[in-house]
Amino acid sequence: MRELEYPFDGELILKKSKKLKRALLEERSDFLEKRIAVLGGSTTHDIIRILELFLLEQGIRPVFYESEYAQYWQDVMFDNPELRSFAPDLIFIHTSNRNITAWPSVSDSAQRVEELLSEQYGRFQAMWDKIAEVYRCPVIQNNFEYPFFRLLGNQEGVCPQGRIAFVNRFNEKFYQYAREHGNFYIHDIHYLSAAYGLDRWADPLYWHMYKYACCMQAIPVFSHNLANIIKSVFGRNKKALVLDLDNTLWGGVVGDDGPENLEIGQETPMGQVYSEFQSYVKAQKEIGVMLAVNSKNEHENAIAGLNHPEGVIKPEDFVLIKANWEPKSENTGAIARELNILPDSLVFVDDNPAEREIVSAQTAGTAVPEIGTPEQYIRVLDHSGFFEVTSLSEDDRKRSEMYQANMARKVQQERFADYREYLLSLEMQGTIRSFEAVYMARIAQLTNKSNQFNLTTRRFTQAQIESFAADETYITRYGKLADRFGDNGVVSVVIGRKGTMADTDIYRRGETPGAAAGSGMTADSAAAGSGAAADSTAAAGSGAAADSTATADVLHLELWLMSCRVLKRDMEAAMMDSVVEACLDCGIKTIMGYYYPTAKNAMVKAFYQTMGFEKTEETDTGVTVWRYEIPADYEKKNTVIRVKRTSKAQQQRLLR
Repeated sequence: MRELEYPFDGELILKKSKKLKRALLEERSDFLEKRIAVLGGSTTHDIIRILELFLLEQGIRPVFYESEYAQYWQDVMFDNPELRSFAPDLIFIHTSNRNITAWPSVSDSAQRVEELLSEQYGRFQAMWDKIAEVYRCPVIQNNFEYPFFRLLGNQEGVCPQGRIAFVNRFNEKFYQYAREHGNFYIHDIHYLSAAYGLDRWADPLYWHMYKYACCMQAIPVFSHNLANIIKSVFGRNKKALVLDLDNTLWGGVVGDDGPENLEIGQETPMGQVYSEFQSYVKAQKEIGVMLAVNSKNEHENAIAGLNHPEGVIKPEDFVLIKANWEPKSENTGAIARELNILPDSLVFVDDNPAEREIVSAQTAGTAVPEIGTPEQYIRVLDHSGFFEVTSLSEDDRKRSEMYQANMARKVQQERFADYREYLLSLEMQGTIRSFEAVYMARIAQLTNKSNQFNLTTRRFTQAQIESFAADETYITRYGKLADRFGDNGVVSVVIGRKGTMADTDIYRRGETPGAAAGSGMTADSAAAGSGAAADSTAAAGSGAAADSTATADVLHLELWLMSCRVLKRDMEAAMMDSVVEACLDCGIKTIMGYYYPTAKNAMVKAFYQTMGFEKTEETDTGVTVWRYEIPADYEKKNTVIRVKRTSKAQQQRLLR
């Protein structure tokens, strides 16, 4: 919806929020429902009202719990039963410098300032630790903006007693906690208030009249930035940046002006602007964003332009280059297909408004920002938050290399008439093990990002993944895959819960045996009314098992997903072999699988059948139940991947 795309008109959003909400709800039905607790140190109603719009725009339908005014700390520390029963998927703590209850005095000693800082910070740390213990869900915490006055003038940041110095040290303690604790994220209102303008942001009128921590007009900016974090936590980030060339990455038209006359480099002000933008684009690779070209150009001219000696970004920085005379909407769709991602994972950047309009209209879900003039390109893309970083794994940093290696594999495949011979030529090596500490963040990330090859589309936080790993009720497996072209990293995840056949009815409804009511078994984009869970935010390992492991004789597959970049390479067969082996080790002979249909996972509708399962049931809404009886003479399905394994003793050491 254009009204909610950056740069937006905040006044319009505030005035027309009800109309915008109705339109968003009519646009789609495949929402990911999430329960979000907003614990406020100031008035939060309008933040929630506008935050809902930005989340709906991202395909997330929020259900909110709102604390009473300034009861954020008490709700957590005194176990508010309403908050407990709400069982949030995420907690947002909306505090500001108005919630710092004791500031240093100019006459305080350095030791006294230190004591004040420790006392104030200790309250926050105790609250965060309690949330981690009780709710085991992601937390988003505001940092602190600067005060709107400076008693010590320009020495406020120098003197330990200055409020600016105090805020800086307070924020650093918040950052340190975030560095040391997974699932804890900072909402940077320190930056937002500076970008917006501190004098306007902190207008005292809004605090004294309404107890707003920022002015009313800043709420859309605040809510949009917060929504970017939330959608990233729940796997709704974009994955690839698709760029035009002429007058987008450089000034001029390479086919008309020649590469030697392009405006790029330090010789002219506009050349510097384009160089800075190229540097910004290239830096996106470092956070896992894939780059592609979509340009109306002769291929040779495009390559010549990208090889300009003053250019920062080169042909090898792109996963795909589509430089031809096909409609850009068709090229955009082709890029999505070749990368094995959906069009809604793309951001298309073009200086030409007509091209933007065509791609926006004909490529459903692709983000097409109104980028303005070249001087504004970076600001618009950066503030849009398409690629908001909430975790950054080694796999993220190597994503472009992985996809470029996939292109090389396609070339290799064309040389073989026999597909199995091609797979053997890749010399694939797999690593399949129980969840390990070093990969917990990546595993959690995959559960929130994988949509197409995901049989139940359940979503889990890192804390829940860690709980699964420590709970003997569960069998967990992650799979890595490497070959002679490169390492794909962690590409597959399986989570199974030991139980009995009686649990099947509960799983058919998309629930988990023993999970508390209202604990997060909501539908992602399953058929309406099916009750099929696509999201599981109940605390993992919290007594979900209806039966003890001693009486368990069935493994219920709660999650099976795989990255689409390794499709048709027998990794799923290798994972099946590992799951069967784990079942036999604990005396389980029956495996039950479940498929919950969504708008994006139709490709795996018949997956269990290909693995040898028998379909036992199909509901009116498309949910299917599958059964596999492990034969006494089970024959491994994977014949092309050499799989590494570890002993149980090694596994225990790795989990510590």
